[in-house]
Amino acid sequence: MSGRAQLMWDEAVTGYNFGPGHPMDPVRLSLTMRLVEAFGLDRALRTVAAPAAGESTLRLVHRPDYISAVRRASADPRSADGSYGLGTPDDPAFAGMHEAAALIAGQSVAAAEAIWRGEVLHAVNFAGGLHHAMPGGASGFCVYNDPALAIARLLELGAERVAYVDVDVHHGDGVQAAFWEDPRVLTVSLHEHPRTLFPQTGWPEETGAADAEGGAVNVALPAGTGDAGWLRAFHAVVPELLAAFRPQVLVTQHGADTHFEDPLAHLAVSLDAQRLVAEACHALAHEHAEGRWLALGGGGYAVADVVPRSWTHLVAIAAGQPVEPGSPMPEEWRSEVYRRTRELGPLRMTDGVEPEWRDFSSGGYDPADRLDQAILATRRSVFPAHGLLP
Repeated sequence: MSGRAQLMWDEAVTGYNFGPGHPMDPVRLSLTMRLVEAFGLDRALRTVAAPAAGESTLRLVHRPDYISAVRRASADPRSADGSYGLGTPDDPAFAGMHEAAALIAGQSVAAAEAIWRGEVLHAVNFAGGLHHAMPGGASGFCVYNDPALAIARLLELGAERVAYVDVDVHHGDGVQAAFWEDPRVLTVSLHEHPRTLFPQTGWPEETGAADAEGGAVNVALPAGTGDAGWLRAFHAVVPELLAAFRPQVLVTQHGADTHFEDPLAHLAVSLDAQRLVAEACHALAHEHAEGRWLALGGGGYAVADVVPRSWTHLVAIAAGQPVEPGSPMPEEWRSEVYRRTRELGPLRMTDGVEPEWRDFSSGGYDPADRLDQAILATRRSVFPAHGLLP
């Protein structure tokens, strides 16, 4: 390896902007990068700005007619009428939309290429993780599906087994759909139950097509799940599946919208638990994928208080220089937060909790507990397909 870690960043990704009042405020990206810089993490890894994904790359996942529709809406936003999911309240068209979305996708694809070619061990694109976009349409604030494009590029380069683990509060439906029939890709999504949250998919019974049975894994968590349940579910499902699947590359999506402050969902996870899962993904990449790890951002709509801290921890872990949770926030960064948002910003890199959780396999199963019911439903649905006991 010529380098341990790579951070994908081009300031122009903040042009992915659905407009005033939309939850996907690009200030969350710029504030994250400023916090990475304030902690000096940009000097601990190589920062790279890759070109936008071109037409042939986008077609690895997206239909030509959809790409053409994005280009038209990008050139004339007023022409978007809701077809292809463009011009909707979730995905309003904006000038330059194709270019901004393709740029974000280009960062994830280039990161995957660098990892596969052995140029770097870990790569992070926190502007990425746009996991709802479908082959033929925009959805859930996502125009092009950069996680799926990165995975598709890995397969094109010769990867035979790629695992995708998504811990965003919303189901990673677009990535699941892209590889529903492909046994080379294992998609694992832990998310709030589809009864209570968009996109109303991600049931444990969704396990992949007949020729890829067990290739889709869904853990549907009850609304209100906090640190103990979230960590219990992650460790009850992900490590065993990765050990059985033996991925050559691990791709992870770290939407910060599981946080208890997030305005769009109903889980109650702390920043500290999010950091522990990022650490676990890093360790699992080393244990099962020879360290090859592509980490992406995703959702997260507490744009000043949560997202920058969560993803700065992610970058720090990938860089091999984890930030002490009790570290005070740099004053110059808090000044930038106030200037940009008129919020005061957090004081420390922690929510002040030390999450604890009980191991599912050794800690006993409570048949009356909704969280344990969710875990067991997933294990029963997919573990036998991987030769594992539920």
